[in-house]
Amino acid sequence: MEHLQTLKKVLDIAIEQKASDLLISVGHPPVIRITGQLAPLMKEKKLTAQDCQGFAYALIGEEQKKRLSTEKEIDFSYDHGGKARFRVNIFYQQGAISMALRLIPSEIKTIEDLGLPPVLHEFTNKSQGLVLVTGASGQGKSTTLASLIDEINQTRAVHIITIEDPIEYLYQGNKAIVEQREVSVDTNSFPAALRAMFRQNPDVIMVGEMRDLETISTTITAAETGHLVFATLHTNSAAQSIHRMIDVFPPEQQNQIRFQLAASLLGVVSQRLVPRLSGGFVPACEVMIANPAISNLIRENKNHEIPAVIETSSREGMLSLNRALADLVRNKEISLKDSVDYSLNPLELKNLLR
Repeated sequence: MEHLQTLKKVLDIAIEQKASDLLISVGHPPVIRITGQLAPLMKEKKLTAQDCQGFAYALIGEEQKKRLSTEKEIDFSYDHGGKARFRVNIFYQQGAISMALRLIPSEIKTIEDLGLPPVLHEFTNKSQGLVLVTGASGQGKSTTLASLIDEINQTRAVHIITIEDPIEYLYQGNKAIVEQREVSVDTNSFPAALRAMFRQNPDVIMVGEMRDLETISTTITAAETGHLVFATLHTNSAAQSIHRMIDVFPPEQQNQIRFQLAASLLGVVSQRLVPRLSGGFVPACEVMIANPAISNLIRENKNHEIPAVIETSSREGMLSLNRALADLVRNKEISLKDSVDYSLNPLELKNLLR
């Protein structure tokens, strides 16, 4: 009980300080992350292995304790008294328990609030096809996805099913019926949930993460069979995302997957969060819209030519990462140094900024 009270106090501090994360680890006081920087809570004592275990066990039941002892790490979400939700990962390091808690704001922000390209609104009006939101871990993919799903929730009378591990943002049903399924709580796995989904009559599907061949394959099938599907991948660009999805399959299947992907893909939003000069972060996005030229390159296995099409298709709403970074520099939102650090082609960016 004592551990739960201490943890709740620390979570309150994290919310108050507008932290993005809280880290619990042996030999350190609790540490919060504010705009990317770690800040130890110096008024709290350094934690022992018993403290860390006490904090972890205060949040989980017997079933999760068993899973933690066999799998050595577990993911779940925790509702902190209705004030905020946290995505929690408990794991072992050097035989002791550690915890990483990511704060999930209760309010779902709009595309405008987040500073995302307005062309993203177009994806929410589609009736079928696949939209990928990609980027490294911690680059705001879940927040962007939530914004897109909630826009549909506010504007269209459709049935939305999400599969998440764990559930992050909570949607308040509006025009849509939104049902959220958490892996290991409401379903055994992403593939199992996706297979069952075809009998659950959804119009819009959100796949929290495409990790394996079966999930990717079933996601593409869902997009082909009249569903609007949103999914995430841990990749750095549109071209890399397409390569990753196809590369998962055995060589003899790759051609068929190229054709399926070329037919069903609507677009890819690849984002990273760049430090803002005024504090906090701002998203820099590459946006690829699957027009006939892009679909053709996917079918013909010419992914390396995709960046050139993105660069020359700004009239259609496409946006290259370098153009997004250059605009942020010109608008004095980010520093020149950061723009170069976050670019995949710094030389081209410097030419753009001349």
